[in-house]
Amino acid sequence: MIKHANANRALKRRLGRSVDTSEKGCWAASFDSSKLFFLPCAVITPRQEEEIGEVLTLANKYGVPVTVRGRGTTLMGSAAPVAGGWVIDMLKLNRIRIDDESGMAHVQAGATTGDVQRAADGAGWFYPPDPSSKEFCTIGGNIACNAGGMHGGKYGVTRDFVICLRGYLPTGEAVQWGTATKKNASGFNLRDLWIGGEGMLGVVTGAVLKLVPKPVSRWTLLTAFKTETAAVNAARKLFKQRVQPAICEFLDRESVHCAESATGRSVFQGQNDRAVILLEMAGSVSEVKEQSKTVRAWAKDHAVAYRVARDRDAAEQLWEVRRKCSGAMFELGDSKLNEDIVIPMRSYSKFITFLRKLKTSSGLAIPTFGHLADGNLHVNIMYHRDDPKESKIAEETVALLMKTVVELGGAISGEHGIGLAKTPFLRIQYSAAEVKAMQAVKNALDPKGVLNPGKMFEVFEMWKHQKMTIHLPWDHK
Repeated sequence: MIKHANANRALKRRLGRSVDTSEKGCWAASFDSSKLFFLPCAVITPRQEEEIGEVLTLANKYGVPVTVRGRGTTLMGSAAPVAGGWVIDMLKLNRIRIDDESGMAHVQAGATTGDVQRAADGAGWFYPPDPSSKEFCTIGGNIACNAGGMHGGKYGVTRDFVICLRGYLPTGEAVQWGTATKKNASGFNLRDLWIGGEGMLGVVTGAVLKLVPKPVSRWTLLTAFKTETAAVNAARKLFKQRVQPAICEFLDRESVHCAESATGRSVFQGQNDRAVILLEMAGSVSEVKEQSKTVRAWAKDHAVAYRVARDRDAAEQLWEVRRKCSGAMFELGDSKLNEDIVIPMRSYSKFITFLRKLKTSSGLAIPTFGHLADGNLHVNIMYHRDDPKESKIAEETVALLMKTVVELGGAISGEHGIGLAKTPFLRIQYSAAEVKAMQAVKNALDPKGVLNPGKMFEVFEMWKHQKMTIHLPWDHK
């Protein structure tokens, strides 16, 4: 007997052509970039936002779990339908409208981040959040995990650009959090509960996003350092000069090697065994000119070598190498635990020392790269899943990593969220009282627990589950 058969029949009667119960359709929605497989029994692709309210109303009536997905780029299992049930696919809800006068973008949840950026750029505005999967990931997904990216240090993350949200409570009731105005002090700020709520507190169907004036000038510099410690210490000295780069990206030596293998290009000709920092200054012509003088002097004093990108094409080639980092790691192992931790600047040097010791004690490759301007580093613990010894070491290594991050005053996630992958570590960062408060919010908004169940609070050890062998469009290999 098909699970939720009665509910599926009611769903098809209500929404007809928006519902797919075929084997092929359900399979396509059964996984995200975590590559864990959980088969749903129906996939709904709404053509109108109102259909989502109808889906959730039926889900509450029949007790059917519901998971929402954009493109499934999340690495945390946040969009994997771990409890089966129904999947809402948001991709047809992808309209974008730029309000040129107010500097706001009115977007539906299924619009990709790259499309929003291009629409803003065409109107002379700039949407800064810049996840590396921006050509695939959706605004709804970015809101769900509060995505960041390379511009986070200067401009902020997704939360800093959300003015207003609309969507549906888990019970199926339509709501709007905020208004398309620059100021609003009316009522509780439930908007921010949804941002980073990982699709557990409601379904975002649309958002009003803040835009900023497009920078008229950009200047990109590549710097090389003898060691990782030298690189992060130099970055701190730059920040102490009150220089705020638009982008400040760090790649350790293992990451440089992987990026070069992935792209077939040298990151820094003649400096192949160096940690590197990629910097970009952005703003007015006079602002960038003045700051570039300061940054050149800094590079001369602290880097072993540096190079200015001669034009935008050369700069984009450098950024493309950086964006290939994550997928390129698989030459060091067929599996990885990708941890997007955050470290306060005061602890940079201690953390780099800890990582060096961790690599030695574990015997594993742990390439690390990320955003030095806001402390969000991507630590990739690489191992071979079929090797029981390596798998056990990887499990112990990630636990020690998370414990140390919190001890140093950091956070276990900066932009990926908890999902399934980080559930074993939530209680390292949060006390029992804090977790209980979060669960109380979930229970208040979703009394029947239908929306994205199994995530965040229930411990799921991802490394103990077999992953699919599948190539996704944003994968390196």
